[in-house]
Parts: sequence; structure tokens; C-alpha cells
Amino acid sequence: MTKKIKTLLIMLLGVNFSMMAQFGFSHEVGAFVGGVAMQSDFGVRHDFETNAGNTGFGVGLVHYMNFAYRAECNCYTPETYFNDHFKVRSELSYNSTQLQHFGKWVDRNSLTAAQLRAMKGEAKVTDIGMQLEFFPLSIREFTATNGAWAPFIGLGAHYSFFQNGTYSELGPMDTPLSTPIKYYGAWSKEGGSTWSVVSSVGTRYKLTELSDLFVELRWQYYFSDWVDGLNPDPKIYTENKANDWNLWFHFGYIYYLN
Repeated sequence: MTKKIKTLLIMLLGVNFSMMAQFGFSHEVGAFVGGVAMQSDFGVRHDFETNAGNTGFGVGLVHYMNFAYRAECNCYTPETYFNDHFKVRSELSYNSTQLQHFGKWVDRNSLTAAQLRAMKGEAKVTDIGMQLEFFPLSIREFTATNGAWAPFIGLGAHYSFFQNGTYSELGPMDTPLSTPIKYYGAWSKEGGSTWSVVSSVGTRYKLTELSDLFVELRWQYYFSDWVDGLNPDPKIYTENKANDWNLWFHFGYIYYLN
């Protein structure tokens, strides 16, 4: 997995810097940290206790192509709508969430409820990808005004490498003592990889001439139901038919490279 991440990162950076060499973009680098809420087959969907309990953290590094400014000549690019309202963001990020069952099915006095309470898991995901961000207000005006705000929305795709580790505190999985029949053969601790789509909304704050702060809420949908380590048969257990997804809320810092 490490070799795959390195290869994708080299390709991503190669595309960014070759495009900058051809077209004269300026660029920005930054980092962010925040919380993640995982929506998976652990717990009950749309349940507050599940949403509050299955949370973790996320960190990341970002790089932006800024089309409004050319670093090599210390000048603005031609004033077009695209140059003044769009940026391309590439990202390497990591998130981790400890998982367990919450909700009405565990708040009972039964063997199944005890088995669910004893079942634990984790989702550790490394992402690499890109997204296009749209700024409704002028990027040029924002760049030139300390204390300004720049709201944005974004859409993109990531390739996600995940590790999971489902287990039961009652003993080995797939036994009558530890595992509800629903999860027989429907758990994993092997990990894997998948594509995901990301969509975000946020805002930047102009801190200094060469730096911004930003806050962002992001939704990420995985094209796999194995990210959390559980995948009961969706034809039988239709309440688990959706793939895994999560919500990020994070804060970050951006620095403009001259």
C-alpha cells in the first residue's frame, strides 16, 4: 500500500508542477486538522447516538493551483472568469475512527444485543486526490484585502486506501457466542482500496498578504461498503445497503509561495 501511495503522490505532484511550468500558475500549500463522523454498518443510520459515538480525527496536506496570479513574473494572469473564481486542490490526507454499535438494538437484554455491544472496529483511511473549488467572489479582490472572506464550494475524487480491524470482545468472530448471524462472513480486518467522491463547502479568511485560514465541511462517499470492516448481505439486510461515507469538519492554514 505504501508503494501505491508514493506512486500516486509522485504522479499527482508531477501533473501539478508540469502544468505550472507550462501555464505559469502560482501555488499555495497548507495543512488542516479536524474531526470525522463515520456513517457505516456499525450502529443505526440517522441515529444521534451513533453519529456522536462513531467519530474520529482527520489530518491532511494540501496544494492549490492559483490561476489568478503568476509567480514567475509577480503579476496577475489574464482576467477571465475561470482564473478569478476557480482553484484546483490536490490533497494527501488521513482519517481514523474507532467504531462500535449504538442505538436501539444494543439497548436490550438479549444475546444479540450483548454480541453487538461487544463488536468493535476501526477505519483508518489514507486519501490522495484532487478537487475543483469554486469561489463566488473575486479571488483577486480577496488576495489583495487583509481581513476578507472567500466562501467556496468544491467537488472532486480521491483514491482511498483503508485498513479495518473488526473483532469481538466475546471471542473469535463467526461463532454462535460472539457473532449475530447477520455478520457471519460479513466482516473483515484485511483492508483494501477504493475510489471516493468528495464534496465540500467552506470559507477562507485572509490572515496576511501571504497566508489564509480556512474552515471546511466535507462529505466523502466511498465506492465500497468494506471501509468500516462490515458488509452484511444488502439483499437480505436492506438497512445496510448503502456504502460507507463520512463527514469531515476541519480547520486549516494556507501559505502562498512566491
